[in-house]
Amino acid sequence: MVGGEVEVVGRVGLCTAAIALFTDLNVLLNLVSIGTLYVFYMVANAVIYRRYVSVGTTNPWPTLSFLFCFSFTSIIFTMIWQFAPPGKPKGFVLGICTVIAIAVVQLFHCVVPQARKPEFWGVPLMPWIPSISIFLNIFLLGSLDGPSYVRFGFFSALAVLVYVLYSVHASFDAEGDGGPSQKIGEIMKESKESEDHSLKV
Repeated sequence: MVGGEVEVVGRVGLCTAAIALFTDLNVLLNLVSIGTLYVFYMVANAVIYRRYVSVGTTNPWPTLSFLFCFSFTSIIFTMIWQFAPPGKPKGFVLGICTVIAIAVVQLFHCVVPQARKPEFWGVPLMPWIPSISIFLNIFLLGSLDGPSYVRFGFFSALAVLVYVLYSVHASFDAEGDGGPSQKIGEIMKESKESEDHSLKV
C-alpha cells in the first residue's frame, strides 16, 4: 500500500514539475486563483442550499431561483465594474445593481424559511454571509484575464473526461474486488477472532 502511494506521489510530483518548468508563473497563479475562487463560490451556494432545502420535504425552486438571480446580479455588477467607462452613468448602474442584490437577499430571507437549523454551530446571519461570499468570489473572478478562463475550461473538461473514462470504472472495479472499507472490516474481524482465541487459551 505504501509503495503504491509513493509511486502516485512521485508521478504527481513529476507532472507538477514539468508543468512548472514550461509554464509562466502568472498563468499558474491565475489558474490556481480561478480554481480556488470557483470552489469557494460553489461552497457558499451549497451552504445556502443545504440550509434552506430538505430533500423530499421542501421545494428547492425558490432557493435555486434566489441563487441564480443573486449570481446573475453579481455577474452584471462585475462586468459593469470591469468594462464600463468611468463616470456618473457607471456609478448609477452599479448603485442599481447593489440595491437589486440587497433586495433579492432580503426578499429571500423573509419569504423562504430555513429547512434546518444547526443545534451547535452554523453559519450566522443566513443568508447574508454566504451571499456576500458569492458576490466577492464572482467579483474577484471578474478581475482575471480571458485566456486564464480558456485554460481553466480546457483543464476542467480534461479532468471530467478522465473521471468519466477512468475514475468511475476504477472505483466500481475496486468496489467489486473488495474496496478499502471491506478490507478494513475483514482485518478487524480477523483481529477480533484472534483476540477471542487468545482469551479462550
